[in-house]
Amino acid sequence: MRRFLVLFAVVVHLVLADAVAKELAAGYLKSSAPLSVIPGFFNLAYVENRGCAWGMFQGQVWPLAAFAVLALAFLVWKRKTVFGEGRVAAVSEALLYAGIVGNLVDRMFRGFVIDFFDFHWADAYHFPCFNLADTFITVAAGLLILCSFGKRTS
Repeated sequence: MRRFLVLFAVVVHLVLADAVAKELAAGYLKSSAPLSVIPGFFNLAYVENRGCAWGMFQGQVWPLAAFAVLALAFLVWKRKTVFGEGRVAAVSEALLYAGIVGNLVDRMFRGFVIDFFDFHWADAYHFPCFNLADTFITVAAGLLILCSFGKRTS
């Protein structure tokens, strides 16, 4: 029970951090040009993403929200199998739940997800904008992949 309460508290705090970051982006960046943090490499910009990763499935708010709910339900149901035990597993679990919930909240209440991290290499390459929840999901996936190399099968 203690592990669940700690996990729940961490997820709530991460979701709140994501929500605050998105509110700050909306408040400070929505009506202005992108803010150059590292010229030629990193900006803070306001983007309303009405799709999912890399802008796919534009305008499909409810199917994307339903998919997020189903993914979350599956992960909770199969949590022992997907995440395993240990600290790294707990961190990846919290990050993945928080990322899914953070973007789900945006989709359900705004109809889009606010993205604001904007990486690019001069004018040659521009990575799609993303947000803190996306970062949580990506780090969680990376941790799960790294942990999978250490798992032994019987």
